[in-house]
Amino acid sequence: MKSLKDRGFFHPVPSEITPRRVFEQRRRLLQAAATAAAGTALGLWAARDARAAMAKPPGRLAALPGAKSEVAGAVTMEKLTAYDDVTTYNNFYEFGTDKSDPARHAHRLKTRPWTVAVEGEVGKPKVWDLDELLKLAPMEERVYRLRCVEGWSMVIPWVGWSLSELIRRAEPTGNAKYVEFVTLADRAQMPGLRSSVLDWPYVEGLRLDEAMHPLTLLAFGLYGEVLPNQNGAPLRLVVPWKYGFKSGKSLVKIRFVEKQPATSWVVAAPHEYGFYSNVNPRVDHPRWSQATERRIGEDGLLQRKRPTLMFNGYEAQVGQLYAGMDLRKFF
Repeated sequence: MKSLKDRGFFHPVPSEITPRRVFEQRRRLLQAAATAAAGTALGLWAARDARAAMAKPPGRLAALPGAKSEVAGAVTMEKLTAYDDVTTYNNFYEFGTDKSDPARHAHRLKTRPWTVAVEGEVGKPKVWDLDELLKLAPMEERVYRLRCVEGWSMVIPWVGWSLSELIRRAEPTGNAKYVEFVTLADRAQMPGLRSSVLDWPYVEGLRLDEAMHPLTLLAFGLYGEVLPNQNGAPLRLVVPWKYGFKSGKSLVKIRFVEKQPATSWVVAAPHEYGFYSNVNPRVDHPRWSQATERRIGEDGLLQRKRPTLMFNGYEAQVGQLYAGMDLRKFF
């Protein structure tokens, strides 16, 4: 057996360190650093190209392209979750509580005609037609992480525009402190409404400054096409730093209010769900640890769970919204 020395683990100390030797060492170090940097750059280009290839519209629904967003933090370079996973693994209890129920039953949903009422503490209340909303602002592609409170996650290329575009046009009054979002509740189209798991309609809410944040998205599509019914067609909220249930689907009403809304999951289980529901690896749900997450599509036997990122990786963009707050108390 070769010794460690023979295998190259030890190197003789030079008897004399000359300027030429120092120069050669520096040259080799610089060359190695340049090679490593080039490899990193190539890796980023490869990741970008792979993401771009994956984000091509699948050709199943009407096209809805969006320009690349310039909003800080709006485009992660992580590998996208496959379209088939995004559209078949869903929580949308109006169509059933099993992950596959929405894909099986949401074909019943009729997304035309569709209107969204904007009301409450605003100077300009209005009932918006879907076609008006589609034209209200330029569509953008936002590639967001989606984190479920159940401990799984996805990366999804959404299409839409910042909710603040609509809020500004509504002109909230000085009494508007919160925004309440109400989802369609139609028993003829949504078989899950027969269940008493929640009080219907589904209601969610944000503080006004959260709703105004540029990352808060009103989404009309994903993967370059209009939203599939099971993903919240024809329009839904996406708040990437909060757990997924905060992002209401198939919205029919946006109401500006003075007091914190009584949201569906807080009403159903206040000891388990808080109003804020920010992704926080240090605050567990009673039934699920939030320290790690399982990325859908990476379910190999030896695949390790990912560590959960504070605010789902958007701390630099949204952390200031919660400065000084006790995030265990206001969970």
